[in-house]
Amino acid sequence: MRSVIISGMPAVGKTTVSKIVADSLRVPLVGGGDVLKEMAVEEGYAPGGGDWWDSADGMRFLAERKKSSAFDKQVDARLLAKARRGGVVITSYPLPWLTASGFRVWLSGSTESRAARMAKRDGVPASECLQVLVVRDRENHLLYKRIYGIEFGKDMKPFDLVVDTDSIGESRVAEIVLEYITNRAD
Repeated sequence: MRSVIISGMPAVGKTTVSKIVADSLRVPLVGGGDVLKEMAVEEGYAPGGGDWWDSADGMRFLAERKKSSAFDKQVDARLLAKARRGGVVITSYPLPWLTASGFRVWLSGSTESRAARMAKRDGVPASECLQVLVVRDRENHLLYKRIYGIEFGKDMKPFDLVVDTDSIGESRVAEIVLEYITNRAD
């Protein structure tokens, strides 16, 4: 089976949709955070639990990551290798621009709908989430422009499928992705 690579701006529903798709296809789900944890283990850290990134060790590891784009490139190289092998669902911001392997899906959504999703998920006021997303969107665009020269969030040419998530739930988005994949299976 070809890989499925799902990308999109923060809080658009990538993780939830990817879990549904991976479960339906009975394949593993891998994200950049998973690979970063693999790298942390290789560096002698002991990441555990979803809140490890907020621990002193997790923050120290992330501080090291910010010193060089080599960490991001290494994460992307590992994800790229997994994508080429196939049989996996991957969540990644830049991977669809870096490979033609697999089905490349972009989940789109307005900043307002993503802020509402984030607020519901995190229990934070939507107005605060909106401010966070504006910053994260800008930083992601600048980061991937600097590292790879890509127009993250703007250039849709690499994508096989673009799904607007503003007016439909994650289950329906996953159904659309699965229908697309099923109709184009090798």
